[in-house]
Amino acid sequence: MRESTDHTEVYEPDEFTLRDATVQAELVRRKEVTPLELVDAAIKRIERINPEINAIASTDFNLARERAATIAPEGLFAGVPTLLKDLMSYPGHAVAFGTRMFAGQRAVAGSDYTEALDAAGLIVLGKSATSEFGLLGTTKTFANGATRNPWDTSRSSGGSSGGAAAAVAAGLVPIAHASDGGGSIRGPASFTGLFGFKPTRGRTVSNGMPAEMPTAGLIAEHCVSRSVRDSYHWLVATERRDRAHLLPSLEVLRASSQKRLRIGAYRSDCFGSPASLDAAAALETGINLCRLLGHDVIDVAGPVIDTKATREAFFTLTGFSIGQLLSQVRQMLGDRFDPNLFEPYTLDLVRRAEGVSPETLATLAKAFPIAERAADDALADIDVLLSPTVSMQAFPLDIHGPNQPPAEADDFIARLAGYTVVASLAGWPAMSVPLHRTADGLPIGCHFTAARGRDDMLFSLAFQLEEASHWSSDLISLPRVTACRRN
Repeated sequence: MRESTDHTEVYEPDEFTLRDATVQAELVRRKEVTPLELVDAAIKRIERINPEINAIASTDFNLARERAATIAPEGLFAGVPTLLKDLMSYPGHAVAFGTRMFAGQRAVAGSDYTEALDAAGLIVLGKSATSEFGLLGTTKTFANGATRNPWDTSRSSGGSSGGAAAAVAAGLVPIAHASDGGGSIRGPASFTGLFGFKPTRGRTVSNGMPAEMPTAGLIAEHCVSRSVRDSYHWLVATERRDRAHLLPSLEVLRASSQKRLRIGAYRSDCFGSPASLDAAAALETGINLCRLLGHDVIDVAGPVIDTKATREAFFTLTGFSIGQLLSQVRQMLGDRFDPNLFEPYTLDLVRRAEGVSPETLATLAKAFPIAERAADDALADIDVLLSPTVSMQAFPLDIHGPNQPPAEADDFIARLAGYTVVASLAGWPAMSVPLHRTADGLPIGCHFTAARGRDDMLFSLAFQLEEASHWSSDLISLPRVTACRRN
């Protein structure tokens, strides 16, 4: 601890704060540090910094310490502390889905996905905050309050993986689980200066979600990280082993970086809306860097989909899925079921889907494969598509939340997902890369997508961009909140 010039105490980062998950795991394998030391250091950071940003919904440090004391020093992330998004069940830990209705509930089982994370050696400290059922584009709930962006605590870190993004950006943990159904990994990564990757549809092992859920095909599980290699190793750990084409080695990816890519850059989102001046400047940064790396960047129109049909399908089918869940909970709880414990936006979505016939639901569901086929046309002569990740920098906390009128909330969610949702509909791999800062120091990401199955192409490009822009070596300039200034 040192004294600052404004007479507040400033806490220096500990020896692990600036090290990514890959390095921390290597220290464990070399027996230079124990998993328990990594866990205890992360717990101290959480206790010191999380009150400033409110990134965490629940913790169980005793469970984490028990696992740290017995874990073998092997695996891609041996001994590395992490957080799971509060939409994923993990044995022994709370799982509230961001709602007051499930507060205090603990999971008794996990999934193939959590078993893969265990096999990789990760140690779960707790759950990162999320919007209720992951519905909103901000992480602000009646259950947990607002999660704040570490770069400017008056602003949102986005949603629905805003807790994960805020925690990693502030250095609480080096890497954290996140999920994405329309941009919920990539948007928060853009707002907080992180690398956010969404894998190809079906690439990873099961998250336990019923396959028959209408929107299940849109949702991808992955992580947010400060380095590309951490994200790559997370996907190696969680990809299905029965796939015909597994991810290549790092050496192969780096060798493939010599290939010149044809990159199509576009400026307006799928609704035809332009980006803000800051987001447009971020795109130019990405274009210039790709050209500097020797890639051929051309202007293109971008993906063209039926936005009206897909928007109606997205909100109606999401409301139908949540309605089914609430109906099951009502049957289990009986008189103890209290609909007033859910947020207004959640209940409104459910109401909109009530009474919709099975035939209408089936018709709405067809909008997704139609959009997928239409989107694929944009990649016919292009290796990679480039755009802003989100049309704006991180937004003020008070302009989007569960009390917002539903029509306004819908519009804001659509605005946030205008560039990212196409990759979710199409099942493409996609990534937000932290290449730009605004004049006032806020991060904005650039969004890259490729055809289904070409996760390797995106990772190869990401390694090039990381090396050329030095963003992961810029960890010395962590957000000011990391210093945890106190009067």
